[in-house]
Amino acid sequence: MKAFSITTALAAALAASTASVVQAEQVFNRIVSFAVATNLPEGAERNAPTSAEIITASEDGNTLIYSDSPGKRIGFIDITDAKAPEAGGIVSFSGEPTSVAVAGAKALVAVNTSESFTKPSGVLAVVDIAGRKVDATCDLGGQPDSVAVNKDRTLAAIAIENERDEDVNDGQIPQMPAGDLVILSLKDGAADCATIKHVTLTGLAEVAGDDPEPEFVAFNGRDEIALTLQENNHIVVIDGKSATVKTHFPAGTVDLEAIDTKRDGSIAFTGEQAGRKREPDAIKWLDDDRLVVANEGDYEGGSRGFTIFDTTGKVLYESGAGFERAIASIGHYPEKRSSAKGVEPEGLELAQFGEDKLFFVLSERASIVGVYKDTGGEPELVQLLPSGVSPEGAVAIPGRNLFATANEVDLVEDGGARSHVMIYERGEGEAAYPQIRSVEKDGLPIGFGALSGLAAADKPGFLHAVNDSVFSSQPTIFTIDATQKPALITEALPITRDGAPAQKLDIEGIANDGEGGFWLASEGNSDKLYSHALLHVNKKGEIKQEIALPEELRANEIRYGFEGVAVVGEGDDQVLWMAVQREWKDDEKGFVKLVSYKPSSKEWGAVRYPLEKSEEGWVGLSEISVHGDYAYIVERDNLIGEAAKLKKLYRVALADLKPAALGGELPVVNKEEVRDLIPDLQSLNGYVVDKVEGFAVDAAGNGYVVTDNDGVDDSSGETLFFSIGAMDAM
Repeated sequence: MKAFSITTALAAALAASTASVVQAEQVFNRIVSFAVATNLPEGAERNAPTSAEIITASEDGNTLIYSDSPGKRIGFIDITDAKAPEAGGIVSFSGEPTSVAVAGAKALVAVNTSESFTKPSGVLAVVDIAGRKVDATCDLGGQPDSVAVNKDRTLAAIAIENERDEDVNDGQIPQMPAGDLVILSLKDGAADCATIKHVTLTGLAEVAGDDPEPEFVAFNGRDEIALTLQENNHIVVIDGKSATVKTHFPAGTVDLEAIDTKRDGSIAFTGEQAGRKREPDAIKWLDDDRLVVANEGDYEGGSRGFTIFDTTGKVLYESGAGFERAIASIGHYPEKRSSAKGVEPEGLELAQFGEDKLFFVLSERASIVGVYKDTGGEPELVQLLPSGVSPEGAVAIPGRNLFATANEVDLVEDGGARSHVMIYERGEGEAAYPQIRSVEKDGLPIGFGALSGLAAADKPGFLHAVNDSVFSSQPTIFTIDATQKPALITEALPITRDGAPAQKLDIEGIANDGEGGFWLASEGNSDKLYSHALLHVNKKGEIKQEIALPEELRANEIRYGFEGVAVVGEGDDQVLWMAVQREWKDDEKGFVKLVSYKPSSKEWGAVRYPLEKSEEGWVGLSEISVHGDYAYIVERDNLIGEAAKLKKLYRVALADLKPAALGGELPVVNKEEVRDLIPDLQSLNGYVVDKVEGFAVDAAGNGYVVTDNDGVDDSSGETLFFSIGAMDAM
């Protein structure tokens, strides 16, 4: 297939999703996010890291069950009312649960009890779902990973990985003992430990054949088991009834072209990786004769996509870099993973929804789920769903038109997002996400992320945005067409110095200069040798003037500097206003500066702006923009999720902006609340994001807001872009 067809298909799918409801396709939309930390038992440490890794559902579809490895437990979520899930309690173990599957009224939990890498051990625990108790355990003879159950609930298969120690011999394999596959019989969901059979897998793979490391298992309708040997880059098909290997084949390699291979602070699809080993993780049967695998890589490879094989190893479809490019087109490309495995497709789910057989590809690093329709030939990408941080597992409940993801990363120790289970519902209507995406140039999407400031363009519904220091080698001014749904990034103008991309910038604000060019505000950070500065660029993006801060400001600076720039007046009367994010050394606590600069006379001044108070975290400013008789200011705390309390838009009358000289007493301005943005940030039913970074009023007088996704680094990667309507009506 052509390199650009995936993103083209996505664009078509997004366009179709905005058709009238009468003509609408069935789409998934997120209906709720459940933080698994709310499911902790009484007395448990609430700020201890939790996780939701592998997830499944009870057979009636009313209970979700997930593994929480750090907590050595599985958790239950009551989704009888899917839009209002309730904590359903936990079951604890003496080891780490690695996977969970359901057989009737029982949950089968693979538990790693290993003493060390060289002395692996584990059990299969049979948990009564209704009673929330362990009925029995079976010794597995090694460290388990994935567990699966056949269609009629008579067999279970467990991948015994006996994983390698990455600190030994630079993580090279072989590292004994070898892994294998366990098969056992089930009766009414209960495991018969006496029926355990070990399937030997040594001597099959070309890569470290004496040290197979099984990763993921899946049954088809004929009770055949597909098994990935991830580090060995191999796939094995086993007869579940006889516990014998039927066939096996190497997963092979992919030649990747037009991909980003450098971790350098820019998104540039100019590199290539020849002979990249697939090293598949999750595997699913599309039918009894076709397999789909997610090629995450965990050793020497990872081909950034997924592959469809038949049972002889023939490649029926290879996604190549198409999935990754579709992800890049909605701002979720994880640039810091460029030199390794890119978006890292890891998990898979498969289900029949109505007439559509769908499979779901989970991108661990981009925090995105690709929804594909199985056509029997080239699959069709129909949607990209936003997930929490690092989706690890997923479960489809087609009888209720539901789909859920388990997102393993918990950033509580860094003040970030908790681990979440996110639930989506399928129905007629419009896809709520993405709210912004990019067009293609020369067959490749415009890469974007970390949008940090907005300014109006010269036409109604059009705006300009900038990215921040996440893309330190690619500072860019983007053009956004907000008349489209989703909004479209149509152009990317590089910010250059002496003909090369400008370095040591952290662009946080943008304003039109009235002559076709722009004023940019760059936030300083002395630890990174960035200077607080104002930049004047022409319409070609060339920096024509760099204005350093005066000594009166520099003497008291901290790294939380200019977070926006706005222009008042024209010609010699033009005045720039910059919002300083946090209190500097000479500021009274609870007050920050709005700094002024008059280009014609090079005069600096400031006023004081009163901040709201917060019991947790800090409060600061993220943007300043001018419309009519007011300066509009975004004020927010640095908190996320349920802890977030302040994400608001205020305004200050321009008549009140009377700057005094720096170094003396500064007047305090009066502010007026315009809009609480938290309800807007909750509209997609994810957790409330931290960084509301950009606000502007377009040429028609409509206000627009954008959030900063941090370039998908320790973030869900979601960029929210939305209009709050006519400002003159507020």
